[in-house]
Amino acid sequence: MRRTVLGRTGLEVSRIALGGYPFGGVNRANGWDPWSEDGRRTAIATINRALDLGITYIDTAPSYGAGNSETLIGQVMQTRRDECVLATKVGWSGMDKQAVIDSVYESLKRLRTDHLDLVQFHGGMYTAQEYDHIVDGGPLDGLRRLKEQGDIAFIGLTAEEPWTARQFLDVPDIDVVQLAYNLIYQAAARHVLEDASAADVGVVTMRTMTSGIFQRAARYLAPTWQDAADLYEVCLKFVLSDSRVHTAIVGMRWPEEVERNVALVDGFDPDFDLAELPRMTAHVYQAEDADLPT
Repeated sequence: MRRTVLGRTGLEVSRIALGGYPFGGVNRANGWDPWSEDGRRTAIATINRALDLGITYIDTAPSYGAGNSETLIGQVMQTRRDECVLATKVGWSGMDKQAVIDSVYESLKRLRTDHLDLVQFHGGMYTAQEYDHIVDGGPLDGLRRLKEQGDIAFIGLTAEEPWTARQFLDVPDIDVVQLAYNLIYQAAARHVLEDASAADVGVVTMRTMTSGIFQRAARYLAPTWQDAADLYEVCLKFVLSDSRVHTAIVGMRWPEEVERNVALVDGFDPDFDLAELPRMTAHVYQAEDADLPT
């Protein structure tokens, strides 16, 4: 599995990460239930297969199935903790310093480890008031305390609306940002990814496969597209082609999903850096004109 360094953290991570949400969510249409005996057994096999094939970044959260995701991952971590960068999340809304500390300790118990490589504030979009609460109202102080004690190594945050993460890039404690960035939602591309790169902040993508939204829309709008190309593969290649992205989270339920994605990553060499993709009409025109023969 190809690897890279996660910004200024210095952590070496695989180019794709195992996302923990599927281990906390039921999908009856695909016969997926991570609370059933068979589902739990399969989830554990998937986590082990990811580690076997060199995926070294695992991301989860206490809210994924009210701790079920962390608990399943913890069953593997008790024997394979040193094989991966382990990241989870913590709430912050209405929480003070002690509440944040308590939440992380509960995650440590479920994950069956005495330390975490990364804890991220779990958010969608951050108002100025919410920024102030996190930075000055106690939550960040809670994670600082845990970092000082050696319980966690680095601090980060997640953002569904990437532009609201920009205000955190000047906070020295924030070493990693997890951003919604994919083929159909490219809001991070013009500003946040550039700023994060300049600050040497680690960049992790969520919604890498668009959470299936692009594929579902294509089913109605262009049903022949899936016959021409695997749309999940296209989505993964899109994110992996952007040099500003260090690792891309992919939710995988079955070991064979892991195998397919690892094979794709190992066999893919981008022909173009999508960091250079024009994203304004004037820039598209300029790029088209530049392609004309001289």
